[in-house]
Amino acid sequence: MQGTVATFDDDTHTGTVLLDDGTELHFPAAAFDASGLRHLRLGQRIRLDHDAEGAVVKVTLPTLP
Repeated sequence: MQGTVATFDDDTHTGTVLLDDGTELHFPAAAFDASGLRHLRLGQRIRLDHDAEGAVVKVTLPTLP
């Protein structure tokens, strides 16, 4: 799934994403840390990978595999 960064905390590496359907979704630090990214900016488009239970496990840029 994809969305737009609504909030991001550089200190905790947590944030929220506004999904295309308008739903706001939180992502944990572990999902950001799994990405290899160093920073996210507000309004940036990202892809969210999730596990079978629906928990976000990785945050990446849509252009990255």
